[in-house]
Amino acid sequence: MADVDLFVIGAGSGGVACARRAAHYGARVAIAEAGRIGGTCVLRGCVPKKLMHLGGHFRELFRAARGYGWRLGEPRLDFEALLEARNAEIARLNRVYVDMLASAGVRLLHGRARIIGKTGDGFRVAVDGVELSADRVLVAVGARPSLPEIPGLEHAVTSDELLEEVYPLPRRLAVVGAGYIGVELASIFRALGSEVTLVFRGEEPLRGFDHELRREVAAALARAGVRLLAQGRPERIVPIEGGFVLETSKGALETDRVLLATGRRPIPNTSGIGLESLGIRLAADGSIPVDAGYRTAVQGLFAVGDCTDHAGHGLDAAQHDLTPVAIAEGRAVAERLFNANPTTVNYETVPTAVFSLPQAAAVGLPQQRAEALGRRVKIFRTRFRPMLETLGGGEQRVFMKLVVDAEDDRVLGIHLVGDGAAEIVQGFAVALTCRATKAQFDATVALHPTAAEELVTMWRPVET
Repeated sequence: MADVDLFVIGAGSGGVACARRAAHYGARVAIAEAGRIGGTCVLRGCVPKKLMHLGGHFRELFRAARGYGWRLGEPRLDFEALLEARNAEIARLNRVYVDMLASAGVRLLHGRARIIGKTGDGFRVAVDGVELSADRVLVAVGARPSLPEIPGLEHAVTSDELLEEVYPLPRRLAVVGAGYIGVELASIFRALGSEVTLVFRGEEPLRGFDHELRREVAAALARAGVRLLAQGRPERIVPIEGGFVLETSKGALETDRVLLATGRRPIPNTSGIGLESLGIRLAADGSIPVDAGYRTAVQGLFAVGDCTDHAGHGLDAAQHDLTPVAIAEGRAVAERLFNANPTTVNYETVPTAVFSLPQAAAVGLPQQRAEALGRRVKIFRTRFRPMLETLGGGEQRVFMKLVVDAEDDRVLGIHLVGDGAAEIVQGFAVALTCRATKAQFDATVALHPTAAEELVTMWRPVET
């Protein structure tokens, strides 16, 4: 008998989800992690980013409060106190993850795991000198940021440093890349008081999102005072006294820090864990090809999350390399292996959010994607001033858009920009998963006064 029924390599979101679910069904499970438990999302991604997003949001609330009769002194940000509080919360969550694994009965090994061979139908796995045999192995090692190869690269930072370390608030910040991370950190640091320049290759930020949502986000960034350097490419980073010069194809700019968040797919952490010795042929970017059941080409070896080749399923990796997707995939593997439940993940209605200020969120198909698939669509759209601003006196606007199939009336996509967009889209994602039609949206009584009610009161399609 093997030492464990399942060995999980990587204790991030996908690995922990699979390990806990498998142990719940009675499997003997071990999990190995070379770093802290929790993975990118908890340690240097979603959670610290959202905490900083909330910190930046107070600037707008303090401004609006005056219009509602509140008399406040001039707010002053203690930036380093925010970072210390953020890190204390991350440390707490790290302990929570360790405790959850222990309470589930999962054996935790600290160290880098490597598959060292096959044993009949199973595997041998080594972790810093400790060897275990396993009937099955799940690889959930995640990915790391990819960086442009430019002179002076060593002078830049990635989101890892900005979301893990404690440092003074930069007076000037240059952000290279306008994907999720670039847009989020550009708007957050602008709200916290930095002068921010966003440098990106395209004409608009957030490649892959609906084209109108992209324009709305660009306009919101500009209103907030973020300088947008579209169609710009980084060429060199030169240290100077008191900072750096970032040379780009659109000119040079002086800055205190350069953040590289290029928006390209990160590099899977698949090297050095023994996959090649098993005959696994990795994709060109180092990701692991898997089938619809997350099986690799080797029997008993599975993979989930950012280290897998979603493109092999015709998916846009940029919008599916997400924490909840990895969790759903990890749970699906456990269900299949230990509960005889052939669970699948519905990638068509994965909701996603950009925690910029204001937020952007979407679920389903962008208009351009629906049309590229040959769908004839009707578009419903609205823009309005949020209720907070009626007395708050700000310039924020809310944008909402429905993409509807003109043939069967099914709502194919929802796209929002505005405060609370993420919470609204999470709820409406259920409707899209249930294949709701526009007629069913129309038949739903609005909850007034809310921003979300606009999604069930738009009745006249616009010209596209």
